[in-house]
Amino acid sequence: MKKQILIIGGGYVGMYAAVGLRKLIITGEADVTVVDPRGYMTYQPFLAEAAAGTVEPRHVVAPLVRVLPGVCVLNGNVLSVNHAERTAEFAPHKGPGRTLHYDILIMALGSISRPLPIPGLAEHGVGFKTLGEAIHLRNHVLAQLAVASSTHDPDVRRRALTFVFVGGGFAGVEALAELQGMADAALKHYPELSPAEVNWTLVEATGRIFPELHPSLGEWTIRTLRKRGVNIHLHTTLESAVDGHVVLGDGTELDTNTLVWAAGVKPHPVNARTDLPLTAKGHLRATEYLTVEDTPDAFTAGDGAAVPDVTRPGEFTAPNAQHAVRQAKHLAKNVVRYVRGEKLKTYRHKYLGSVAGLGHHQGVAQVYQLRLTGFLGWLAHRAYHLMWVPTLSHKARVLADWTLALFFQREVIQLGTLERPGEDFRHALATLPAAAQEQAPETPAPVIGARPAEEAHPKPHVS
Repeated sequence: MKKQILIIGGGYVGMYAAVGLRKLIITGEADVTVVDPRGYMTYQPFLAEAAAGTVEPRHVVAPLVRVLPGVCVLNGNVLSVNHAERTAEFAPHKGPGRTLHYDILIMALGSISRPLPIPGLAEHGVGFKTLGEAIHLRNHVLAQLAVASSTHDPDVRRRALTFVFVGGGFAGVEALAELQGMADAALKHYPELSPAEVNWTLVEATGRIFPELHPSLGEWTIRTLRKRGVNIHLHTTLESAVDGHVVLGDGTELDTNTLVWAAGVKPHPVNARTDLPLTAKGHLRATEYLTVEDTPDAFTAGDGAAVPDVTRPGEFTAPNAQHAVRQAKHLAKNVVRYVRGEKLKTYRHKYLGSVAGLGHHQGVAQVYQLRLTGFLGWLAHRAYHLMWVPTLSHKARVLADWTLALFFQREVIQLGTLERPGEDFRHALATLPAAAQEQAPETPAPVIGARPAEEAHPKPHVS
C-alpha cells in the first residue's frame, strides 16, 4: 500500500528530506507532501551578504516547487498535529482550512527568533532570521545614511547613524560586519558624512562571540571589529529600548533608529501544539536514528529537535546549517529504510568546521584543526558555503554575484518603498477634491509583495 508522507516545514531539513524521498515517489511506494508558509528554502548563512548587497536576495532562496518535482507543495501553516490520529490541521493563506491525513510524519519546522520581554524591543527592534528582514534591514540602513546627510539637527543625525546589534553569534556578528562594509561603501557618496560619526555597537550577554569556533578566532574577530570602529560590549544585556533609547546592562545609553535582535532562537511554537514528546525547552525529543522518541511513524531533525550527538555522549548536535543538511539526508535514507522494513542507521557526524564572513574581504574559518583569519578566512567562508548552496543553478548565480562584485561597486540605493506598495497611489487619491473622493471606489490595500503573517516583524523606529 502506498504510504502518505507529510513533511511539515520546507527549510533545510524539509527540502533536503523531500529530495531524498523522491526515490519512493519514483517507485510508487509513497506520495510526499511538504507544507511551508513561504514556499521556498532560505540558505541562512547568506542572509548577511544578501542584506549587504554582495549577493542578490533571490539567489539565496530555492523555490520548493522547482526543486521538488513530483512532490506536492502546500503554501500555508500547520496549526496542530494529532499524531495518534495521523492528522494535521492545515490553513492555506487564502480559503478554508482542511485536515491532512498521513501515514508517516516528518517534523521539520526549525526555529524562530527568541525575543525577550524587554521594554521597547517589540516596538523598535527587528530580527534577522528571514529574507524579508534582511532586505528590510538593508533598505533601512541606507535610508538612515540619507536621513543623516539631509539634516542639520545633531540629535537626528546622531540617532540615524547609531546601529545597535544584540547577539554575538554568527547571525548578529555577520549581519553587523557585512552591513558596516556596505555602509562604508555608501559613505563615499555622502561627503556630508564622516565615518567617525557612525556608531556600530555589538551587545553580547556572555564573555565571547562565535561560541562554536575556537576562542582564539572569536578574540581575533573582536580585535578586528574594534579596529574598524565597532563598540563591543561583552557580559552585557539589553535592558530597555523604549522610544529607541537603548539602555545596556553596563550603564551605556544610546539613542538609535536601528536595533537588531539576533540573540538566539527557540523551537517553532507548533511543536507545542502536537501530541509528540518535547524537552523542557520545547524541542522534539529525537533519537539517534532521527525518529521521534517512543513514537512510531514520526521523524524529526534540525533546529526544532534535540538530536543526540553520539560523538559526545550526553550532548545534542548544534543547531546549525551543517547539521541540518546532513541530518536531512540521513533522515530521508532512514525513512526509505523504514518504508521498506529495513534496519535504521544511527546519525553520526564528523565535524567539518565553521566559517564566518566579516565584510571588507575579512573572515574567520575553522576547518578541522586548521584556523584561518583575514583574507584566507574570507576565502574559506565563501568556498565552504558555496559547496552547500542548493542546486547548481544557485551556485552559479551566487558565484556570478561575487565575480561581478570584484569589478563593479555595489549598488547602494535603498528601495524602502518596495515594502509599502501602493503608498504613492493612496497618497495621490488623498489629493483628489472631496467630491471626487466621495465618488471614487474604496481601494483595498494591495497585497503585491506582502509577506505572510508569520514573516511579519516590527520595524525599527525611524524619526
